[in-house]
Amino acid sequence: MKLPTARGSVSAALIDALGGRGGSLPATPVFDDDEDLHLSLFICYELAYRGWDGVDDLWEWDPDVLRVRAAAERVFEATLTELAGPPPRVDPATVPAELAKIVEEDDGPSLSGYLRGRATLEQFREFVAHRSIYQLREADPHTFAIPRLGGKAKAALIEIQADEYGGGELPKMHQELFKQTMGWLGLDTTYGTYVDSAGAATLAVNNVMSLFGLRRRWRGAMLGHLAAYEMTSTLPNRAYGNGLRRLGGDAASTAYYDEHVEADAVHEQIAAHDLCGSFAAAEPELAGDVLFGARCALKLDELWARGVLSAWESGQSSLRHCVV
Repeated sequence: MKLPTARGSVSAALIDALGGRGGSLPATPVFDDDEDLHLSLFICYELAYRGWDGVDDLWEWDPDVLRVRAAAERVFEATLTELAGPPPRVDPATVPAELAKIVEEDDGPSLSGYLRGRATLEQFREFVAHRSIYQLREADPHTFAIPRLGGKAKAALIEIQADEYGGGELPKMHQELFKQTMGWLGLDTTYGTYVDSAGAATLAVNNVMSLFGLRRRWRGAMLGHLAAYEMTSTLPNRAYGNGLRRLGGDAASTAYYDEHVEADAVHEQIAAHDLCGSFAAAEPELAGDVLFGARCALKLDELWARGVLSAWESGQSSLRHCVV
């Protein structure tokens, strides 16, 4: 992935340092706005995934980069607490039921309904460009949690992740299925192509997964985040698939969505009970973190969806740069 274009003073300093253009990283980072904050976080986090073109892997653990990342995380964590409330005190035995309640009470806008029945082909392309930033590395953030678990919760997470990775068969990997959708829409399937086009809300949706995945102390929140995704996946993905078929999509282009309709109906129960329920029983002091992670997932997705729909309803692109 190529280093993106800066969106503020801190992201500019990071890009210059990683790109070998000199300069120093701020000792006390002050982010210009959400765009600067979330691009800076994304740049730092990507060093733990596939890295940046021409950037030495040693930067992943550079003390100055970690200082910037920690400063950005403090700001982001404060925002998450404002959005979702602090991790609650909860009876560990009630975690699966509480997760179901959080999902049931979610009242975010129906982006899936819009895509199913009203979206233009160009709007669907924008939606897929947004989602490609996660979907082309789908499951990777949550996989960081595997070595941090034991017992039944670990087995449940491996079961879910094995499906996400197609049981080890490349054509069945969900990342690969998503490329088929992108290809049919004429989008570039190169990893990270649309980072520059995505705004802060899209990056925040991705950054929260990396925050939870790369910080051991947030392992409970990471499981709650995954559970929220699995428990709210089936109906939207059916709508996405039907929306793409309405626009002329063929079986290969909708395979990603159709696969999730079937797989996530099973994953929903595994995630709520075998994964989160077992984790809460094993580590009851972190049961509230599970619910916090679920709320964060839904709140950030809601903010992102509202922004996308607002742009479309005003006749504008939801991206910072139009996709070609």
